[in-house]
Parts: sequence; structure tokens; C-alpha cells
Amino acid sequence: MNLRDAGVVLHERIRSVLDRLSRSRTEEPRLVERAAIVLNGVGGMSHVEQGRLLGIDRQRPRRWTVRWIEAIDRLTSAAADGDTSDRQVEKLVFAALSDERRSGTPPKFTAEQLTRLIALACERPEASNIPVNRLTPAELAREAVKRGIVESISPRHLESLLQPE
Repeated sequence: MNLRDAGVVLHERIRSVLDRLSRSRTEEPRLVERAAIVLNGVGGMSHVEQGRLLGIDRQRPRRWTVRWIEAIDRLTSAAADGDTSDRQVEKLVFAALSDERRSGTPPKFTAEQLTRLIALACERPEASNIPVNRLTPAELAREAVKRGIVESISPRHLESLLQPE
């Protein structure tokens, strides 16, 4: 089932945001693709046709059709409300096309901490007054805690963070 078959009609303000987004060269590609999926679905294009056109599997259009149907009433209400600015409508559309929060443990370290850990690993051992040629993960972990970069970190975790993928 496509969005047109589901009876979805786009408010002009929502369509405007989706049109702009689907042609964007600066927004995240996944958001551009999702905007195109919604517009194609409202135009009556099937999931299989969208998959061929966009070079993706048909499950992706199906997934975003379901998510859009869940969000359309809220979006239409906001777009029809004269007190809602165009910027607010745009934010709501972007939110509807964004990934949902994933389950699992949040990252333990911030980007700044990771950057400082990498910088520490790149330092020469003499900078830490350690008389060796190369710091081991255990020595790096101790030094990171000593410098206040992290509260605690295991040598094994530190080593896995520093391994190139």
C-alpha cells in the first residue's frame, strides 16, 4: 500500500518542506531519500517502484510509509494551525523523517574525551614521565585517569577505542 491508497493528503506547508528537502544537496542523504519516499508514495508509486527508482530495497519505502502514516495527523494539525511558524513545521517534518532513538547503553565517553584519549595515545611517553618507548594500554588508561580525561577506563576498552576499523 502506498500513501495515496492510505488516503494521505499533504498540507501545502508540509509538501513545500518535503519538496525542498527531496531536492537538497546539503541535508543528510537519508532525510532526502525519506522525503522522496513520502512524495512518491503520495503520488501513488508502489514500494517496488520506489525501490527501483531510488536504488533501495522495497522494505525501506514500506517502513517510511508506516511511520509517515503514524505522524501525518500531528503534522497536518501543526501545519493548519496559523500560530505554527514555517520553521516549526519544517522541524516537525524533519523529526518525523529522523531515526527513532535506539535502545541500548548510551556512549560512555563524549567526543571530546575520545579526542583527548587519541591525543594522549599519540604523545611520546616522555611527556608523561614514563621511561618506556611505547605506552601500553594499561599505562595509557592510568595516565588518562591521572590527567582527568576520564573517571575510569579499562585497558581493554581503551585499546578497542584506539584500534582502526
